[in-house]
Amino acid sequence: MVHSETTSGILNDLEEIAAVTQEKDLLFIVDAMSSFGGIPIHVAELGIDFLISSSNKCIQGVPGFSFVFANKAELEKRKNISRSLSLDLYDQYRVMENENGKWRFTSPTHTVLAFQQALKELELEGGIETRYSRYLANNHVLRQKITEMGFQPFIQEYQGPFITSFLYPKDWRFDFNHFYQHLKQNGFVIYPGKISDHDCFRIGNIGEIYPEDILELTAIIKDYKENIND
Repeated sequence: MVHSETTSGILNDLEEIAAVTQEKDLLFIVDAMSSFGGIPIHVAELGIDFLISSSNKCIQGVPGFSFVFANKAELEKRKNISRSLSLDLYDQYRVMENENGKWRFTSPTHTVLAFQQALKELELEGGIETRYSRYLANNHVLRQKITEMGFQPFIQEYQGPFITSFLYPKDWRFDFNHFYQHLKQNGFVIYPGKISDHDCFRIGNIGEIYPEDILELTAIIKDYKENIND
């Protein structure tokens, strides 16, 4: 399952899904690419067999490699059955165990160093709980200020603290490309929507971003709206 869906902004409930997988004795694989490092995830308690994430996103490193937390017993069952050479997780595990953490192929050394630095910064911030609190504060300010201007969030329930999708407003002239370029010229880059049957755009609030940055962004959006409708 995908934990944080960046298309919609939904944060799926791991505990609800874990209850089902444990009851049915199912393999539990979690795609936490967009959530790990930004919200507490109790892997062992939830019975997660494989949790997949990335060196960037909420870790706040740079993209370049992914990593997996694996139930060792389940991982051992995957020996010699991979359908992909490059994605043979068991083989990579054995090489790292037997050769002092070596990659099977060319190591992304620059990304690993950035990842190490990002983990140090996460610890200095106070750990995952503290970062989660900051992301929550960012998202709260973002949604409050944007909705005050007449934008409506795409979802009302299960909203995650990382990214929010907003529907295009219908009560004033709105051109996304013009809106995007205006924000970019003022130092902010947002995302176009990815939902096929709704016109929307997305604003993320992870990374080295704080509530005051969100307030600066929303002030620019407010000024844009007031001027475009004059």
